[in-house]
Amino acid sequence: MDFTFTEEQVMLRDMVKKFADNEVRPLARQIDKEQNADLIKQILKKGAELGLTGIPFPEAYGGSGMGEMGYCILLEELSYACASTTVTFGAHMGLAGMSIFIGGNETQKQKYLTALARGEKIGAYALTEPGAGSDAANLQLSARKEGGHYVLNGTKLWITNGDIADIIVVYASTDAKLKARGGITAFIVETPTTGFTANRIHDKMGLRGSATAELVFQDVRVPEENVLGTVGRGFMIAMETLDESRLSLAAGCLGAAKELMSMSADFAKKRVAFGAPIASFQAIQWMLAEMAAEIYQMESIIYRTAWLFDQGKKIPREGAICKLFCSEALDRIVDKAVQIHGGNGFMGEHPVERFYRDSRINRIFEGTNEIQRIVIAEDILKKGGY
Repeated sequence: MDFTFTEEQVMLRDMVKKFADNEVRPLARQIDKEQNADLIKQILKKGAELGLTGIPFPEAYGGSGMGEMGYCILLEELSYACASTTVTFGAHMGLAGMSIFIGGNETQKQKYLTALARGEKIGAYALTEPGAGSDAANLQLSARKEGGHYVLNGTKLWITNGDIADIIVVYASTDAKLKARGGITAFIVETPTTGFTANRIHDKMGLRGSATAELVFQDVRVPEENVLGTVGRGFMIAMETLDESRLSLAAGCLGAAKELMSMSADFAKKRVAFGAPIASFQAIQWMLAEMAAEIYQMESIIYRTAWLFDQGKKIPREGAICKLFCSEALDRIVDKAVQIHGGNGFMGEHPVERFYRDSRINRIFEGTNEIQRIVIAEDILKKGGY
């Protein structure tokens, strides 16, 4: 395994860094304070002009063909600046786009994936419901066949990009008795459509600038050609999509962790206490050292797993490990960053405070960390060691 970035990957990193510094970072506080998803929509459209909305997908579908390695680079660099923006890009590509890439037929990929990859349409992924989060197979949103259409009824909750999306991949129950074993089907739903309502959810602890919504389906008719994959195979598509998305979530954690360590080191060299910069104190040095040690591990497992994914390997265990370790490592790192910054880190005008709030959700969404432990353990018991 060679983890040296190619010249193309280095150019991508430099381009995204410049984009994040110029287009995202100056707006990060405003996005958070105003809960302004419209600003992020503008950023996403600007990113599309640079080809950033299609990084992991083949050129045949409007993408850049840079695979999972390129996608992790993108999300890592965006996360230096704004987690809300990173999550918006991630739901668009890694959830909606990846569902269609994994499960779609050629016609669906040409029509929908290409539009997402080019940034002509915004995507969302609707799996979670009020009573189906960790228990993802317990879907109550139903889809019944009626002529050449399926009729959807029910509610989805906590859907990122839900009220700004043009294309939503919706997972529904087509056979309540079978559940995950052939009873869940994925649908491509275009918005706006009759019977569909999206209600924005406000006042989240973190990721306040990303659009999170409740989606209500009342006799929403979806043409049968918009069944993603085959009837009853939706749960498999959902889980395979999450395997990849958990890895990209970890990449977002990595970018935030690096930014926090950098901010903390800079602050420690400038902040004077007891007549000396606090960077000269062993207590501060040890916190910085522990940050660096965790970041090294995060970076190593993320890009190792991305490389494996790009070689065509299925990564249920590895993706879960990345999500579990990196989300918990980020929480430890951001806590140290607040401690190093002291009272400054507790104030709303300081970026560290925003990073602290934004980081907490990573242990919950895309499968709680308790679920990740189950996924890892079940894979070990099924397949054994490495």
